[in-house]
Amino acid sequence: MPVFLYIEDDLYSREVMKLLLVDVLGFKQVTILEDSHDFEDKLVKLSPIPDIVFVDIHMEPINGFKILEIIRQHHQYAASQVIALTASVMNEEVRLLKEAGFNGAIAKPVDSDTFPETIRRIMSHEEVWKIIA
Repeated sequence: MPVFLYIEDDLYSREVMKLLLVDVLGFKQVTILEDSHDFEDKLVKLSPIPDIVFVDIHMEPINGFKILEIIRQHHQYAASQVIALTASVMNEEVRLLKEAGFNGAIAKPVDSDTFPETIRRIMSHEEVWKIIA
C-alpha cells in the first residue's frame, strides 16, 4: 500500500483529499499537513517516507515550488513522486511546474470521478498532467 503526504492550507481541499484517499480508495497511510510552516522540520520527522506527495502550489509562507525544492534536497525522498495541485490551469504555470521537476499536476477542485484512475497512473509511475477538470 502506498504512503501519501498532502500539504494543503485550504480546509475544504484537505477534507476532499482525505475523503477520496481514505474513505473511497481505502488507503491507510495518509498524512495531511495543514500548512507549510516549519515544513522541513516536519518532513524529516515523517515515517514512513511517502511514496506520493501532493502539494498545493499557492501556499504561504512556503509555496509549492519551494516545497518541492526542500523535498528534493533530502536523499531519502529521491523515489517520492511529487504532484502539484493547483487551481491555475494556465499553460505558463504548467510549463513552470514541469521545469521545476514536479512529477505531474492535478487541477483543483479534484475530479472525484477520475481521481481513482489518476492515482492508479501515479502509482504506476506515469507522469500525470491532469490540468483540465
